[in-house]
Amino acid sequence: QVQLVESGGGLVQPGGSLRLSCATSGFSFGMYLMSWYRQGAGEEREFVSSMAPIGGHTTYADSVKGRFAMSRDNDKNTVFLQMDSLKSEDTAVYYCKAYSTLIGLEYWGQGTQVTVSS
Repeated sequence: QVQLVESGGGLVQPGGSLRLSCATSGFSFGMYLMSWYRQGAGEEREFVSSMAPIGGHTTYADSVKGRFAMSRDNDKNTVFLQMDSLKSEDTAVYYCKAYSTLIGLEYWGQGTQVTVSS
C-alpha cells in the first residue's frame, strides 16, 4: 500500500522557519521524482519544488527561491522541505507528490497545514 505522510506544519510568525517531512512507503522511492505543492484557501494547487531521484537536481518556484530548500533521504524514503524567512503568502496546505517518469504514476499525500501569521 502506497503511503505519503506529511508532517511538520503549524503556525509560525513571519520571518520564522518550519521543516516539513514526507515519509513514504509502498513504492520504489529512489526511482521517483519527489515534489512539494501547496494550495492556499480558495486558490489552485501550485508547484513549490521538486527533486530528481538520481543526482538530486532541484527545481523551485520563483516565489520560494532562496528561502526554501528541498532534500531527500533515499535510505529513509523521506523528503524534506526547509522553509525559512516565511511570509504570510506562504500560508497553505503543503502536499508531497511522488511521480514516476517511467510509468507515469503519481501519488499524493494528505497535506499538512502551514500558517504564517503574527
